[in-house]
Formats: sequence, structure tokens, C-alpha cells
Amino acid sequence: MARDTGASSRLPTLELPKKLSVSLGAGHPWVYRDHLQPSALPKRASWVRVRAGGFLGYALYDPVSPIALRIYARDSAPDAAWFRARVEQALSLRLKYRAEDTTAFRLLNGEGDGVPGLVADVYDRYVVLVTYAGAVAELVLPDVARAIDSVLSPLGIVERTRAQKPNGPEDGASGGRLRVVSGAEPPREIETREGGMRLLANLHEGQKTGLFLDHRENRAFVRSLSAGCRVLNLFSYTGAFSISAALGGALGVTSVDIAAEANSAARRNFQANQIDPGAHEFVSRDVFEYLESAKHHEPRFDLTICDPPSFANSRDQLFAALRAYTKVNALGIAATKHGGYYAAASCTAQVSPSAFRELLAEAAARAGVRFQIVHEAGQALDHPQAAGHPEGRYLKFVVGRVLERV
Repeated sequence: MARDTGASSRLPTLELPKKLSVSLGAGHPWVYRDHLQPSALPKRASWVRVRAGGFLGYALYDPVSPIALRIYARDSAPDAAWFRARVEQALSLRLKYRAEDTTAFRLLNGEGDGVPGLVADVYDRYVVLVTYAGAVAELVLPDVARAIDSVLSPLGIVERTRAQKPNGPEDGASGGRLRVVSGAEPPREIETREGGMRLLANLHEGQKTGLFLDHRENRAFVRSLSAGCRVLNLFSYTGAFSISAALGGALGVTSVDIAAEANSAARRNFQANQIDPGAHEFVSRDVFEYLESAKHHEPRFDLTICDPPSFANSRDQLFAALRAYTKVNALGIAATKHGGYYAAASCTAQVSPSAFRELLAEAAARAGVRFQIVHEAGQALDHPQAAGHPEGRYLKFVVGRVLERV
């Protein structure tokens, strides 16, 4: 355990409400701005000591973000050696992926790896960094990049800039641009490997940092269910679930995404896996419209995957998100044969696992069927969650059988 240094002891101390001592002591890393006294705040991004009752820690203050303080350490303010230790500790969890010849994985998962407000994703020999507050980009990213460069020696480290959102890594990041931090800029597209599957990642313009790495184990589960199935993949993006199903022996896969360019990328992913895309169907259409039209036909799919984008970025959008999730899942369940499987996912952090199960029950009732849950999971192993940070469990993945009502 590190000891408090002289430099740390000279940092300004912010007094927080004593009621926060329990949550902070349990490891929750966020303090919102409404818990702070405006008159005592620094003028710019800086490291500070914080005290809440018996809790004492070291935090990064951000003058703009709704999350005003991110707690990093208990004993001393982070320095270069501290960040290197976090990177080495994080890498030890991911070594299994290298053993399995997986070339794309999350190296640092923000709060889950003790580095709040920053994620680092590895794509072969390149690393993509994303930050979620200006203070993190200014005072944390440089030390993290140097630590990663020292530990991994990648060909290049880049920062993916994005619109700032308050709730952390999985509120979404599409578009943006890359800034080279060190080394070389990656090509626009990189072929990655995942459990025998090949996936093309666009690091410059793709969703998240290029791929949805958090669904790795969930894709493997879908593959295990797909033999002999007619499969429907809703919000299919570049087809990772579709390819998993095809590799698992699906008779045919229908991929539905509103973006024609996503379906074009999905076809190329099929080809990269030596699967004839002509044997499968790609539909460039709004998913809700597609499912509404499917209501007029007999269910024809043995396995349906529904993995929509986040429907809420803040708590005040929760009600609308729950309605949207219930509607799309009711339509998706109705498109699935009795005795078939339905896999539902949600990356909306504001929707808890229990709330997601409840809305799936309502969706099944609307579809006039029973929904028998057989499998439930979250994000992949390389997306760990701090025990005291429930918001870190953002991904829900529930698989069930669609059965006749009795």
C-alpha cells in the first residue's frame, strides 16, 4: 500500500457531506457537483484530497462535468508509477485472451479497473483511448498512455474524441475522430480475431471504439444455440452476432439494421470468415418498421437476437427508454417461433437487471406467450465492475425460450 507523500499532503482538501462516507468507503468513485460547496472549488482541473466523515481519499476535480469528483486512490495522489501499476494489474486479467488468440479486448475499463473516466481498448497492435471528462483527458490520459506504451509497446496509441456524457464508458461513442498520442495512426480498418471468428474494426468511425467488445462471451453463447436455426439479428450493426450464428451452423441469418453501410460491413465480415453472404439476408430498414410488418406473418425464426443502442443517456429519459425496450422486445418475441430462443440485450445503464427482466415479462405478455429465462449474463470478463459501483453493470443479456401460454 502506497504511503501519502509530501506532495499529496499539500493538495487542497475538499470537505464532503458525511453521508457520503459509506458509499465512498465501499468504493463508489463518483461525487456529483451538487454535493460540493461552490465557494471552495478549484478554478481548473486538478488533483485534490477529499474528506467525508472518516473517509479520506484522492480525487480528480473537473470544473465542467456533472461528476465533479472521480475518486482514484485512498493513500496518495496518483503518479506515473501508480498508473503503470494499474495497467499491469489490468493486463493480468486479460492474459486469457492472448492465450486464446483473441486480438481485440478492453485493457482498462474505467471505474472497474480503478481508473475512472477512461477506457483503453486493444486492437491487435494499436490501443484506442477514450475519456469521459476534460480533466481526465488533461491529467490522466498522458500518464496512462505512457504506461501502456511501456507495458505493451504497441505500434500506436490514439485518443478517440467524443461528445462528453456524464455516466461513463457505455453511454455510447460513435463518430468522432482520432488523435495520435504516440506511435503511428492505425489504418481505417483492422482485422481482429475472436475465438476463431474474424471481425473487421473501423477505429476511426465505428460504434464504441470499433467493436462491441463487451458482447464477446454473449456471441459465443449465441453460437452454441444456432445449429439448424433460422436466425434474426435485430440492430445487427456489422454482423458480429450474425457471424457467430452462421459459424454455429445456422441455416440462414437475417440481419436488420437501418444503416446500409453497416450491412455492407457485415457482408465483408461474412466474407472474412469464408461465409457466403449470398446465403443470408441483409435488410437496411428501421427495426421497429421491420417488426411491425412481420406481425402480419407467421413467426419464422428459431432464434432472435435483439441488441438495440442505448435508449437513455440520463435518468430523466428512463421512462421513455423502458417503453421503447418493451415495445421492441414484444415485437421481437412475436417474430420468434414457439419453442425458439429469444436473446435480449440492453446497454442502458439506467435500466437495472431487475427492471430489464420485468420489461421482458411485460413484452412476452403483450406477445401472448410465456418467456422462460434460461441464461443471463452481463459484459465480458475484460469489462470488470467495481463492487461498490452498481452503475458499472450496464450490460444486460437475457436468453429465454418462447413458449405457448398455458
